[in-house]
Order: sequence, then C-alpha cells, then structure tokens
Amino acid sequence: MIHDRYQLAFKLYPYERSADQDSETPVRHPVVVMGGGPIGIATALDLGLQGIPVVVLDDHEGIGQGSRAICFAKRCLEIADRYGCGEPMLDKGIVWNLGKVFHDDRQVYEFNLLPEEGHKFPAFINLQQPYFERFIVERVRQAQAAGAPIEIRGKNRVDEVEILEDGARLQIATPEGPYAIEADWLIGCDGASSPLRSMMGLDFEGRVFEDSFLIADIRMKNDDFPTERWFWFEPHFKSGASTLLHKQPDGVWRVDFQIGWDVDRKHELQEENVRARLDAMLGDVEYDIVWTSIYTFQCRRMKQFRHGRVLFAGDAAHQVSPFGARGANSGMQDVDNLGWKLGMVIKGQAPETLLNSYDEERVFGADENILNSTRATDFITPKSKISHTFRNAVLDLAEHHAFARPLVNSGRLSVPCTYDGLSLNGPDALTGGPLRTRPGSPCPDAPLADGFLLNRLGGRFTLLTIDAEAPETLDEGGVVVDRLALKADSSAQLPERYLGDAKSAVYLIRPDQHVVARWDSFDETAIRAALRRACGKE
Repeated sequence: MIHDRYQLAFKLYPYERSADQDSETPVRHPVVVMGGGPIGIATALDLGLQGIPVVVLDDHEGIGQGSRAICFAKRCLEIADRYGCGEPMLDKGIVWNLGKVFHDDRQVYEFNLLPEEGHKFPAFINLQQPYFERFIVERVRQAQAAGAPIEIRGKNRVDEVEILEDGARLQIATPEGPYAIEADWLIGCDGASSPLRSMMGLDFEGRVFEDSFLIADIRMKNDDFPTERWFWFEPHFKSGASTLLHKQPDGVWRVDFQIGWDVDRKHELQEENVRARLDAMLGDVEYDIVWTSIYTFQCRRMKQFRHGRVLFAGDAAHQVSPFGARGANSGMQDVDNLGWKLGMVIKGQAPETLLNSYDEERVFGADENILNSTRATDFITPKSKISHTFRNAVLDLAEHHAFARPLVNSGRLSVPCTYDGLSLNGPDALTGGPLRTRPGSPCPDAPLADGFLLNRLGGRFTLLTIDAEAPETLDEGGVVVDRLALKADSSAQLPERYLGDAKSAVYLIRPDQHVVARWDSFDETAIRAALRRACGKE
C-alpha cells in the first residue's frame, strides 16, 4: 500500500452558498478566475491587493495531494514576497546549492548554485506544491480580513462559457444546483487540461516527447543522503535510463526514473514494481512511499494567451518538461506580468491594448522556456544512436575537462525572462550600464541598510535614482511614479548591479520590477515618454 503522508489535502475553501446563486439574473463581476491552483489564487491575490474585486471558481475545495512541482526559483519567491507570502515559503523550503552529475557509477562533475551575496532569497528552494498553494491561500485570508475583495468558491465547476463582446457568461454547477454569472474579464488558470481552452475550441501547438518518467516521493527511515541534487545518466543501478534525486521538506525525497515510452503505466505504478526500482537504487534502506505518478514530457503552448477579454496563464497557456523547474515558476511570472496591466486597464489608467503586451511578453517567455526545456529533454532522452553517442562523449569529456561541462544538460535551471527588444521597453541611455539591468530585465536584488531593494520597489512604477537628482513624484496622465533615491554606497552590490561604469543612474521600473528604461541623469521629457510607452499609450 502506498501511503499519503503529506496531510495537506484538506479543504481550504469548502463550498458555501453565494448570494449570486439566489439572483434572478446573472451577477456581473469585474474579474473571474477559473482554477484554484497556485496560479489562479496568486492572480486573485495580485488583483485583490490592488482593490479589484475578483472571484475564483474551482471544482475542488482546496489543495490537492502529492508533491507535484517542488522546485521554486528565486524570481518566483521574490514575486511571492511582494504578495506577502515569500518568507513562510523560504522558512519551510529546503535550500539547496550543490548539484552532482553522474554517468553510470562515476561522478562527472558538480556545480554550486549558491548565488552571489546580497539577495534576500536563494537561487532555489525545494517545497512541495501543496505547501506553496497553502501559503498563498493563507495570505489571501489575511488580505480578505484587511478588506481585499477576493472570493474563492470551492465546488463551483464551470460547465459552459459564452463569450460576449464585453466579457463572458459562465454556467456553474454546485452541490446545490446550477447558476450563472458574468465577468468583465475571464482568466483561465485551470491547468494543462484547461476546460476553458476546450470550451473555446483552442489548443496547444508544440511537441510531445515519446518518453515517460516515474515519480516516487519517499520518506527514508535512515536519511544519510546530503541535501544536494543528484542526476544520473545511465545509472549503474539500472532503475531507468536516467534518474534524479533531491530532497523536500518533512524528510521526503523526490526520485524520478526515466522508464521509456512503451510502458504499461498501471503495471509500473504497482507498489512492488516501484519498490523494485527504488531498492536497486537505494540498497538496504528502509522507506515509505508517499506518492507516485507517471508523466510525459510536453513542450507546447497556445498560439495566443489573450483572446479578447479572456486571458490564459500558467499551465493552461503553456507546458514544458519538468527539467529546469519552469512550470510553476513561469506561471508565477505570468501572474506578475498580467496583474499590474489588467489592474491599470480596469482602473482606467491604461488602454485595453496594454494587455496585448501580456501576450507578447509571456509568449516570448514561454518560447524561451520551451527552447531550454526541449534542449534539456533532447540531451536527457536522445532519440537516435548518433545523438546518444554524442551525449555520452560529452559526459566523458566533462569528467576531465571543464570546457565540456556547460554542454551537459540535465535540466538547465529556470532563470527569469528578460523582455529584450519588446514593445514596452524604453531607451537604454545609461553609458556603460550593466548588461544585467538593461531595459526588459527583472531588477536584481541588493541589500540596503533598512532591508532589500526589491522590498523598497514594491509593486508600483518607481523612479530609482543612484547619485542623481530627480523630483520625488511624477504624474503622467494619472499614473504616479514615486522616487526611490539611493547613494552608490547604500550597498556594496548596488554599483556593480546598477551603475557599471556610470557615475550616476536613473531607472524607470515597472510594477513587476522589470526595467523600462535607464539614463545617466534625470530627463523629464524622456522619462514621461518612456512611462507612456510602458502603459501602452504610445
């Protein structure tokens, strides 16, 4: 018998009858989110913290079983921190820095992901998805208590969607019968099998890889393994064509076995067969099996993420293979991108066309993730004799020669997307400015005397000045920009990350903490033009 030891699958938003169910005509809401997973709840939290009423509809009553996504990147944690739930995630998560790559029974090399000093969050933590979801829901409850207009409706299954010129009408099934509501804006966060996508006759474009991986989450009785990420190509214990091992909270370890395409999934998931693979790998170690599943690689996306007043985010919009931790992490970047833009449109601060940039930027991000994920998958699962020979030659070289190690791809880990050359970016007029903070880039963190830079930036348009004069506020068409004035000596890391060879700098930064534009000194005309462009007004 396989035991579920997570004890996390409980009702966080049990069914309650809403006033909408007693209305003779469909009640209209500014925003409705389909799907109560981490991306749907984070979307509601982002909008609710802006004071925008939002209703989440989910066919369940809380978080699901099993660990599923477990690897959360620094940028994802920074986004969660802006929403007010990053620190509990960090406290619960397992921070890991060291990774080792093996071929057969030999260690090929190791790598260290410990980021440079001066960041609030590490490069990655391991944290079971149910915990990640729970922390977001708990933050929603705090926000609701403070007056945020967020409503989560469990056991509310959307059975039909009618697209209107100015929104959508939804038919909803509940334990007490059906009812209907309308939405000015509808956001599909309902997962890879998205019912909303199907109802609208939309589909994915991309590639399905003909290979399968068996996941086994286990709790070992004698835990002697170090807190590291270990990846085997063609492991000597013969449990799969490749194997991955790394640690999660509560003493649980994730093991992934590459088991091939033509497999009997029901047979592979039988406990005795799962244990046979684990025993060959672990030897004489006692363990409990917590959760098992089988997945197939898919690198696909919708052609467009915006369809009028319907928008898609997370797995509903795109899928990638799990190697590189790009699923939930890219989904949180979708939320980060969409939230401020939709908020400005609803508040009348920006035209609806601003939302076209959500599609532009996040399709760009999805394509970047798909490219990296496809490359990793092709390296891990070579499909021809020649590619297999090449892969193994690279592994043999990497064992002895550092130049070959960058060619080894056991899942290049997720990094935040830089929106190079896209429509909202303004000028790069900072002479000698660092490449890492060019327009389109997410702002790197830096320690300050009173905390960290990203916490000071918050979730609004900001004019960051470093050893440069500028007014404290700037109002452009009702959009207010606040100044954050710093000195180069405010942080040991600030000059390297934001000045480079420049003596002073002025940065215009978006609410999602991406750089709009930068200059050597304050130029009001140029800054106002860049702000209008970032708001979709030029």
